[in-house]
Amino acid sequence: MDNPLVSPDLGLIFWSAIAFLTLLFILGKFAWKPILGAVSEREEGIRSALASAEEAKREMENLQADNERILKEARVEREAMLKEARELKEKMISDAKEEAQAQAGKMIEQAQAAIESEKKSAMAELKNHVAGLSVEIAEKVVRGELSNKSKQLELVEEMLGEATLK
Repeated sequence: MDNPLVSPDLGLIFWSAIAFLTLLFILGKFAWKPILGAVSEREEGIRSALASAEEAKREMENLQADNERILKEARVEREAMLKEARELKEKMISDAKEEAQAQAGKMIEQAQAAIESEKKSAMAELKNHVAGLSVEIAEKVVRGELSNKSKQLELVEEMLGEATLK
């Protein structure tokens, strides 16, 4: 087994070491810097992507919190508007009721005033009519009484007696 690769001698080890060191020098001079730069760039890119993702996550959380806050404010505002609308509706209804009651009261007062006026007018007319009838009756009675001379004297005495009694 004289194969030099299976049983290496000192020359083969020397030349292998020189080739390895030369390759290592060439790789160090030309390949390691770009490879390490690319790895470093990639690492920095991944770091910045992770930072951007974290920032985006925080922004999403902030936006979500803002959205929830805005929704809460909108709900509160909606409730306030509904409450205001209900109060306005109730106020309008109560105002309408009060106005209707006031108008009904006015109408009742006007009707009562008209009834009272008509009643007074009817009473005055009735009094006038009764007075007229009384005057007519008195006139007829007095004519009948005054037609007789003795009855006239009796009437005068009776009236004088009543006048002094008072």
